[in-house]
Amino acid sequence: MVSHSGWVGLGAATAFLVLTTPVGAQTTAATPVPAQPVPDAQIPLDPNSPLAPMPDIGVAWPELGTDTAATPEARTTDVAAETRYDWRVDGIDGVATPLLRQRFDQLSTLNANDGNAANAAQLDRRAREDADLLKTLLRGEGFYDATVTTRIEPGETPRVVIAAVPGTLYTFKDVTLNGVAAAGAKEDELRRAFGVKADDPVNADTIAAGEATLKTQIGREGFPFATVGDSAIVVDHATHTATLDLDVAPGGARRFGQVVALPGNGVFGADHVQEIARFVPGDPYDSGSLDDLKRALIQTGLVSSVEVKPIDSADPAVVDVGVKLDPAPPRTIAGELGYGTGEGARAEVSWTHRNLFPPEGALTLRSVLGTQEQLGSVVFRRNNFNGRDRVLTLQAAAAHLNRNAYDAKTYSLSGTLERQTNIFFQKAWTWSLGAELAASDERDVIVSTGQPRRRTFFIGALPTSLNYDGSDDLLNPTRGFRLGGRFSPEVSLQGAVFGYARTQVDASVYVPTTKSVVVAGRIRAGTILGAPRDQIAPSRRFYAGGGASVRGYGYQAIGPRDVNNDPIGGRSLAEFSIEARVKAFGNFGVVPFLDGGNIYTSPLPRFTDFQYGAGIGVRYYSNFGPIRLDVGTPLNPQPGDSRIAVYVSLGQAF
Repeated sequence: MVSHSGWVGLGAATAFLVLTTPVGAQTTAATPVPAQPVPDAQIPLDPNSPLAPMPDIGVAWPELGTDTAATPEARTTDVAAETRYDWRVDGIDGVATPLLRQRFDQLSTLNANDGNAANAAQLDRRAREDADLLKTLLRGEGFYDATVTTRIEPGETPRVVIAAVPGTLYTFKDVTLNGVAAAGAKEDELRRAFGVKADDPVNADTIAAGEATLKTQIGREGFPFATVGDSAIVVDHATHTATLDLDVAPGGARRFGQVVALPGNGVFGADHVQEIARFVPGDPYDSGSLDDLKRALIQTGLVSSVEVKPIDSADPAVVDVGVKLDPAPPRTIAGELGYGTGEGARAEVSWTHRNLFPPEGALTLRSVLGTQEQLGSVVFRRNNFNGRDRVLTLQAAAAHLNRNAYDAKTYSLSGTLERQTNIFFQKAWTWSLGAELAASDERDVIVSTGQPRRRTFFIGALPTSLNYDGSDDLLNPTRGFRLGGRFSPEVSLQGAVFGYARTQVDASVYVPTTKSVVVAGRIRAGTILGAPRDQIAPSRRFYAGGGASVRGYGYQAIGPRDVNNDPIGGRSLAEFSIEARVKAFGNFGVVPFLDGGNIYTSPLPRFTDFQYGAGIGVRYYSNFGPIRLDVGTPLNPQPGDSRIAVYVSLGQAF
């Protein structure tokens, strides 16, 4: 039963003039009508005579006045008064689906005007419109004999009732897919895709969904030029059954041929589109591969609109793929302002031309000005380099970092080839291969005395990484796990040549405990083998503390310190985090967390003497991922540690 309330005027809905006597005036007896016939025009009219009954006009409306002693004149004058009313729907509880109820609520005139003033005529119109609507919706569900009536229940608050009698549910006596046999071995798969069969209810939504699924599936099964008609339904009211006929013309099954640039293509050529595509010539045709290619082309950021369609080729067993791309503005200017504990204030600006070196060869000029960081870099980046989601990056940079642990002026040249993941296609395996040359002038202190010193390091490195993502979401995982490793053999020249290897392993797991709670955990371990800590450049050592490490502490604030109480970094690290991600209300959630970790001067982590941080975070779950605000405090702080640390970012902490 659906029930609501609103406002309506008192009195009957009329299409004629109502004559009344002013309150307090004398009433006179009606003039007698002569016994003999008198022409209508000669009959005297008495405005105080009762009106003749007119049953076909208006709606039956109850006497709503509470003053039983009121005069007829007073009650007639109250025709325009307004009072609250309720309304409800009866008779559909046993048959109405959630979709039918949703549609009725969205389209109902009574519901749309709930709370608005209305007279009886307006209410009558709304009730009749809703009755017609409900009857149409019931027919769509298969109740072709449904009847719907309206009435008004009198009372202090009158109630409009829409009463339905659904009747018998009609079912299909026969379902015929004409021509589907031409699909050969794919016939059964296409019939299952349509889904509608004999003895099923004659439901319009099920039929429409079956047609849509069949049109999609027939393309995915290798038939690029298939056509699917509209269902023809014949209803037999005598037997409460129906028949359905649907024409299907699969056409011939095809294999992929070449990618062909259509006239007007204006971004990049067919060869690069083929590199992006997940199909190669000779693969069975699949319309889903074309949809995937469209998304990938839009994702490049260089395309404003895409047309990808199958086209005939000279070989009747092959279908080519025609592509037309309209260019999007290729240049971007971006800016960023921020502040971080231990990192200071910073402003960043960049200019990018995303297709300066076609295809997809981007040039970025980037500059950072901050209280503790200054940087200038030139970056060349080619997306989809010889394959989908492969990225080649070359960079030249000059940077100055002023941290509590060190002050470094570094000039570097680096290059990376990597396979990336993204929110459009989250990949299980990602990897990167890189090379780096750096010259770094760094200042720190002698640990034993606290005396400042300055050294120049020439470093060559070959960083690599391999990651597995078994989680269900890139930015907001709720189940599964992730495992990643990084390995970087490095050679350093500082007085003499020496080598070492940096290794780090990260693992995280996500376990849903209820519909609104996910428990997440993370561990991290790292080691540097081959050289003593003091010989390694301060900027290449391990540090801990901050929003992506142990929350509650400042950036790089955890670990051994010198006589000036500044961190010195180390050769190994160990960290853990555990948090409960609780969906609180709407798009908001709360996240209590506990983190711990430490830095060690030994080559292997000892997993002892952890610094612990705890706190609570707030998450806003937007359409593009959770926005994170965490507030933490150190549980066993070292001298000089702040009592509160705040972190803001996009995505979960891990």
